[in-house]
Amino acid sequence: MTIVVFIVVLLAAMMLGIPIAYSLLLSGLALMFYLDLFDAQILAQNLIEGANSFPLLAVPFFMLAGEIMNVGGLSKRIVNLALTLLGHVRGGLGYVAILAACLMAALSGSAVADTAALGALLLPMMVAAGHKRATSGGLIASAGIIAPIIPPSIAFVVFGVATDVSIGKLFMAGIFPGLFMAAAIAITWYFIVAREANTQTARPLPKKASSTERLKALKESTWALFLPIIVLVGLKMGIFTPTEAAVVAAVYALFVSMVIYREMTWAQLYDVFVSAAKTTATVMFLVAAAMVSAYLITIADVPGQVVELLGPLMESPTLLLLAIMVICILVGTAMDLTPTILILAPVLVPVVKQAGIDPVYFGVLFVMNGVIGLITPPVGTVLNVMAGVGGMSVGAVSKGVLPFMLAQFAVLFLLVLFPSLVLVPLSWFY
Repeated sequence: MTIVVFIVVLLAAMMLGIPIAYSLLLSGLALMFYLDLFDAQILAQNLIEGANSFPLLAVPFFMLAGEIMNVGGLSKRIVNLALTLLGHVRGGLGYVAILAACLMAALSGSAVADTAALGALLLPMMVAAGHKRATSGGLIASAGIIAPIIPPSIAFVVFGVATDVSIGKLFMAGIFPGLFMAAAIAITWYFIVAREANTQTARPLPKKASSTERLKALKESTWALFLPIIVLVGLKMGIFTPTEAAVVAAVYALFVSMVIYREMTWAQLYDVFVSAAKTTATVMFLVAAAMVSAYLITIADVPGQVVELLGPLMESPTLLLLAIMVICILVGTAMDLTPTILILAPVLVPVVKQAGIDPVYFGVLFVMNGVIGLITPPVGTVLNVMAGVGGMSVGAVSKGVLPFMLAQFAVLFLLVLFPSLVLVPLSWFY
C-alpha cells in the first residue's frame, strides 16, 4: 500500500502539470501522513541535506564547463577535426556527427548541450549534402545522448549521490558502453546511407582533406582534446575526485576559451555563468526534493516491498534485469533522466544488490536506459531540443530517430545478457 500511495500521488501531481520537484515533495508529504510521521522539521532537514553534498558540486562545474566549451570555440574545433577526418566518405557527415558527439561527450557530459551544438553546426550541412532533414536530426539526437554515458557524466554524479555508488567507478564503467552505442548508430547510419544511394541520384562526394588541413585541424583542437585526457588520467591516478575533476574541467575550459582561443569575451562570460546557474538550480532543487521522498521510502521499507514483488525473479539476475529495464523504458517515455534516477534508483539499487548484481554495472545500464528515454516521445527532452534547433516538428524528429533508438536498445539488452562487456573493461581501470 505504501508503494501505491507514493506512485498515485506522484502521477496525479504530474498529470495536473505540477513540476517534478514539487510533485516529489507532495508525494513525500503524502507518505508522511500515511505513515503518521508528519514533522515539518524532518521535511526541512531532508530538503536542505539533499542538496548539501560535496559530490553534487560536480554538477554545476560540469555544466559550466559545457557552457564555456560551446561559447568558447572548443566544440566547434572538435567538429572541424571530425570533418577533416571523415567528411569525404559517403555519408561522412553522419559519421562526423557520431565522432564529434563522442569527443564532445568526453568534454561536457550534457546530452542537451551536445545535441544543440551539433544540430546547429551539422544539420544544415547534412541537408545540403542531400540527406533527409528528419533522418539527419534523428542521427544527431541519438548521437547527442551518448554524452551522459561517456565520462564525465552529470547523470552518473546524480546516480552516485542518490545510491551511494562510487562515481569514479561509474565514470570508468561508462566508457565502453558509450562507444558501443556510437558503433550501433554508425552501423545503422551505414545501411540508411546505402539505401539513400539506391533511391536517389548520387551527389558528388566532398573533396578529401589534405594532410596539411588535417594537421591544422588537429593542432587547433589539441587544447580541447586534452581536457578529457586530464580528467580521466586524474581520476585513474587518484589525483582528484570527480568533484575536483569538474572544477578542473571548468577552469581549463575557461582558460582555453579566453586565453588560447580568445573566442569568449568578459561580457559573454556573465551570460555563461547565468545560464549554468539556472540549469544547476533546477537540478539541485530536484535532488533536494527527491531526498525527502528517498528518506520516507527508506523508513517505509519500500525496497523490501519491491523485493517481495520481484521475488520470483530474484534467483535469475538476467531475468530480473530484463524486467527492470522494461519498466524503466516505460517510465522513460514519460519522465526526464534526472527525475527517473532520483525516483527509481534508490528503490532499485538495494534490490539488485540483494540479487547479487554489481551496483556499478546496474548503474550503467540504468543510466543508458534513461538517456534513451531522452529521445522517446512524448516527453523526450533531446527530441524537443533537436526539433527547435532544426526547425522541425517533434513528430518528424521522432520518426527520424526511430532506427537509431532501436539500435541503442539492442545494445542495452546485449549488455544485460553479457555483463562482462561492462565489467571486464571496468576491471582494467580498477
